[in-house]
Amino acid sequence: MDFLKELGIKEKNFGASTGLTWFETTDNGELEVISPVDGKKIASVYLASEDDYEKIVETSQNAFKIWREVPAPKRGEVVRQIGDELRKYKDALGTLVSYEMGKSLQEGKGEVQEMIDICDFAVGQSRQLYGSTMHSERFQHRMYDQYHPLGIVGIISAFNFPVAVWSWNAMIAAVCGDSNLWKPSSKVPLTAIAVQNILADVIKTNNLPEGLFSLIVGRGSSVGEKFLNDKRIPLISITGSTGVGRKGAEKISRRFGKMILELGGNNAIIVTPSADLKMAIPAMVFGAVGTAGQRCTSTRRLIVHEEIYDKVKDSLIKAYLSLKIGNPLDESNHVGPLIDKAAVEMFKDAIIRAKEEGGKLITGGEVLEGEGYESGCYVVPAIIEAENQYKIVQEETFAPILYLIKYSGDVSIAIEIHNDVVQGLSSSIFTNDMREAEEFVSHIGSDCGIANVNIGTSGAEIGGAFGGEKETGGGRESGSDSWKAYMRRQTNTINWGKTLPLAQGIKFDI
Repeated sequence: MDFLKELGIKEKNFGASTGLTWFETTDNGELEVISPVDGKKIASVYLASEDDYEKIVETSQNAFKIWREVPAPKRGEVVRQIGDELRKYKDALGTLVSYEMGKSLQEGKGEVQEMIDICDFAVGQSRQLYGSTMHSERFQHRMYDQYHPLGIVGIISAFNFPVAVWSWNAMIAAVCGDSNLWKPSSKVPLTAIAVQNILADVIKTNNLPEGLFSLIVGRGSSVGEKFLNDKRIPLISITGSTGVGRKGAEKISRRFGKMILELGGNNAIIVTPSADLKMAIPAMVFGAVGTAGQRCTSTRRLIVHEEIYDKVKDSLIKAYLSLKIGNPLDESNHVGPLIDKAAVEMFKDAIIRAKEEGGKLITGGEVLEGEGYESGCYVVPAIIEAENQYKIVQEETFAPILYLIKYSGDVSIAIEIHNDVVQGLSSSIFTNDMREAEEFVSHIGSDCGIANVNIGTSGAEIGGAFGGEKETGGGRESGSDSWKAYMRRQTNTINWGKTLPLAQGIKFDI
């Protein structure tokens, strides 16, 4: 395939790099990468060893010592060049994202565009790493806070956004003066290797230190454990399930490391009687079936007022029956495959459990077979009438299952149902009632990190801080002031006078 060649993906690839140098370990196992699109092998990756890991971390430490001395706007200029390189490879990298992960080609290219956008954002951020000046209570003193580069930033990314989430972390961390070490999902390592290849020209052109952008593809039981427990890595950003995040958080917190956790979501849309359904229905459908329901912001629950419940239900069934399911490289298709057959089994099991608890499957739920579906990873998105208290509804199933829940009464009842899950990532309300909208985004409204009005739960702009509450983790990435997480905060007080007054008026005479 031409896009593989353009991105430097070979039949066999190495799994550890410090930017320009690839560690040629071949005796630690080999990972075969199978496309969920057609079930064919794309390529393989030699897994990195623990010795490779040690060399990479040492190199990354040295890179940090050099990079932190570079003025932040100069660091921003390097990130600008990375954005330009990504523009050159947008089509090829977007195609690889689609083929390796299974999301639609439009979404694959959109993910690369998100990388480009965060580069542009980070360039501006490089001139706005600001602190604050406070008035001291002591005579002839000045007090302020400032932010310093932190060190190596570890990035553990998930399969569903194989490159965008890395860029949210890496580009902001880079302008903050940090080096980066990336451990991608073992389900989609080729996109990470491709990005490392794209970075090579920028590294060469700017004579950047090796280890500024490093990559390691290795076993979780060896390399992954060293990564989480490594005191040399002050911050690790983890994107994944709540279970993965809990395990990582326990290890990182034990060594007093910093962490950003972007974990599970159980996102809901509330639909009130005043909602504009012409806007709401497409948002619901895309939120539930986009990326085959494999987004942390995918719409899992639909909480609909009884007055419009039947109308919404009928409209959804009609929309679902019109969905085109097939090869995601064909831009006429709406829904591609799940990531692998294990995900298909989870999809099937969730439907069975929902039925056992009293749920009613009203459309979809089949696993597709035959020509075009040879990988065994294609399913028909499902809608299930359910109650919020069902155990399966309380969980996040990473698949295209939408639970349809009826409510009566005012919007406060819907909000109570909405908040009655352990996750707290993204949320939405469709209403033309200003009071309902304001209540939803108020302190008594949605308890999620993201709360939207008249747009869906799925997707987010890079300019806002991204993240959630409760078992979603509580971290923030990307825009707003998320950059502060990648830096070391310091409060400074300078006595420019000739006396030594103590704080709180304490007297200490000797």
